[in-house]
Amino acid sequence: MHIDLPSGKKVYFASDFHLGVPDHESSLIREKRIVSWLDEVKTDAHAVFLLGDIFDFWFEYNQSIPKGFIRLQGKLAELRDAGMPIYFFTGNHDMWMFDYFEKEMGIVIFHEPIQLTVNTLKLLVGHGDGLGQGDATYKLLKKFFNSGICQWLFARIHPNLGISIAKYWSRKSRINNNAREEKFSGEENEYLLTYCRELEKKEHHDFYIFGHRHLPLDLKVGENSRYINLGEWVHFDTYAVVGSNSVELKVFKN
Repeated sequence: MHIDLPSGKKVYFASDFHLGVPDHESSLIREKRIVSWLDEVKTDAHAVFLLGDIFDFWFEYNQSIPKGFIRLQGKLAELRDAGMPIYFFTGNHDMWMFDYFEKEMGIVIFHEPIQLTVNTLKLLVGHGDGLGQGDATYKLLKKFFNSGICQWLFARIHPNLGISIAKYWSRKSRINNNAREEKFSGEENEYLLTYCRELEKKEHHDFYIFGHRHLPLDLKVGENSRYINLGEWVHFDTYAVVGSNSVELKVFKN
């Protein structure tokens, strides 16, 4: 995928809003803050990339979707109607996103990382879950959850029960149970950084941009390559902005 960035325009990246946790009131405050961020960046945004776990749970039944999050959906629809491209990557919490956003708003959905060039910058972009070595149990579960049979079976459950089950799972999630934000404990323990360094040996990218880790990071991959993690919006309110030849990690201050 290639983007020719017009003069004065930028590309924005954010992830891990986790709307829905830890409770309705906190989630609503966060949702309004995210909408304010979108209002701020739309002035110079050429495109917006949302890199997964935007919702702490999402499943599209044939005739229904999870209740709530209407302010974010309305703002995304407004931006799309104004002609702004928006790209949505599914994460491990909203992997069951199918075609609702595409049909209703024209938002392109990606389920795997992609290569993206912005002018001359070469990027690898994705949510970040299941990449690299290890975590075999999660990878097996992800393969099952992404299977047609699992999705068909869940769709047979009435939405009232199905979404209630999902909310129960959410209450046990990593971000819902962390009293404090994630901690950095050395580059050797950053598995996404290790993944980027191994991939960089095979193919060069100027920047690797991921979410999932929940910690804002800007780390060196190679001599001319960096790994950016977008953090999350429960504690950090961080995002990345790509200009003509650079990537910067920033904090939204509302």
